[in-house]
Amino acid sequence: MGDRRRSANGRHIGKQEGAPNSASPRQQRMKSQSAEPRPIRSICVYCGSSPGRNPAYLAAAAALGRFLAERGIGVVYGGAAIGLMGMVADAARAAGGEVIGVIPRALVDLEVAHTGLADLRIVTSMHERKALMAELSDGFIALPGGIGTLEELFEVWSWARLGLHSKPCGLLNVDGYFDSLRTLTDQMVTEGFLEPEYREMLVIEQQPNVLLDRLASYVPPGRWNGAELLATDDGSVGSST
Repeated sequence: MGDRRRSANGRHIGKQEGAPNSASPRQQRMKSQSAEPRPIRSICVYCGSSPGRNPAYLAAAAALGRFLAERGIGVVYGGAAIGLMGMVADAARAAGGEVIGVIPRALVDLEVAHTGLADLRIVTSMHERKALMAELSDGFIALPGGIGTLEELFEVWSWARLGLHSKPCGLLNVDGYFDSLRTLTDQMVTEGFLEPEYREMLVIEQQPNVLLDRLASYVPPGRWNGAELLATDDGSVGSST
């Protein structure tokens, strides 16, 4: 096998051998969205920095962290020690799993960072945080949380809709927390604002192990119907033409 390049954060990002790849960006994207599930080595978990009022939320966060570790899947998350975020990290670590936290400097200064992590990456902004978390992950799961959790989930789901990545996106619907969101996304389909196959890109399950099984077998839709768009280095979206 040839040498592999590393990005600035240490992630392997490709091979360097033979002639350069002359395929267009769109051809490369389409090739990556093959009929085979992609290996999942790490999952980005979005969730609340609060524990919420229902004890089931903390229990689900602990179960998800433990199951990820038992499957040998690393956790990438927002780097906080509090709420559901801290529970996911602590449960994964207790079960022997790898955990990477990504947190902006401003939140470190507010003393919410998880100082017990072996790999805590401090960045300058929320935009850099989200971009690095997405780069480090092979899939995404949202647990109960607030508007920040939903914003992060909808961003990566919309990127998948545009064909900017082919990673699975999942919701862990703990005790019916996301029932109304499921209804809303179904209404988007009914009213013609979202194609059914792109609604199915968002995998919703109530049990962590069932959700992980579905993400592991996920294959993106074969028809790519987005604009000719690419993610730029700063995380924004621009035309490839």
